[in-house]
Amino acid sequence: MEPEDCDATVASGPSAGGRGLAELFAARAAAFAGASGGRTNYYKDMSADYSTPEPVPKNQGDALIAQAERIIALKEPTLPDVGPGYTLEQIERENKEWWPTHCEALRRGRGDLLTEEYRTELVYFCQDGPYYGLDQQKPRERHWWALIAQPGVSMTWPIVMFHGEFVWFEWACMDDHTRETIAKGSVAWVRRGHRSGCYFKGEQLTFYRDVFASDRLLKLITT
Repeated sequence: MEPEDCDATVASGPSAGGRGLAELFAARAAAFAGASGGRTNYYKDMSADYSTPEPVPKNQGDALIAQAERIIALKEPTLPDVGPGYTLEQIERENKEWWPTHCEALRRGRGDLLTEEYRTELVYFCQDGPYYGLDQQKPRERHWWALIAQPGVSMTWPIVMFHGEFVWFEWACMDDHTRETIAKGSVAWVRRGHRSGCYFKGEQLTFYRDVFASDRLLKLITT
């Protein structure tokens, strides 16, 4: 959101000039700060909050997994066009509806659902890539999922933003006992609503403790 223009006339004199400058900065701060003391609640309009390590109630998580399966079933074989029949406003609403289901699927290690969120023509840019389609990224991404969904750690997504078909978010995975951050990243998805799924993903990710998962952890991921 752009701050409102300040077109106030400042009276002469140093104190008046100081007041004018202070008012300008205050107006800009108010425009950017929002209603919660400078902090934005990115989950305000969503069904669940994944900005903290706290798990959602089990019955709510179960409902989100069921919803994820219903959303995946809506994916169409051809990328839908954006237009009067499928607007960017609707796509953004659908992406906000989908987002909590994605977070719950990852916390539960549901690699089967996470893979189905992608389109077959996925383009995935990251430092280990690029990857194209649904086969190239599978072996590597499975290790990442196993590490950030393993017992004893918690995934959080403190920031998520939506604009039409674009979704951008930051994530961090923390050890439940030591509170150390074991991995973090920032990601951009291009997801054209429920009818599309994700067809482009760009990610920067850093793993501090392990970069490959053990066989024991890999077996915990549903594929």
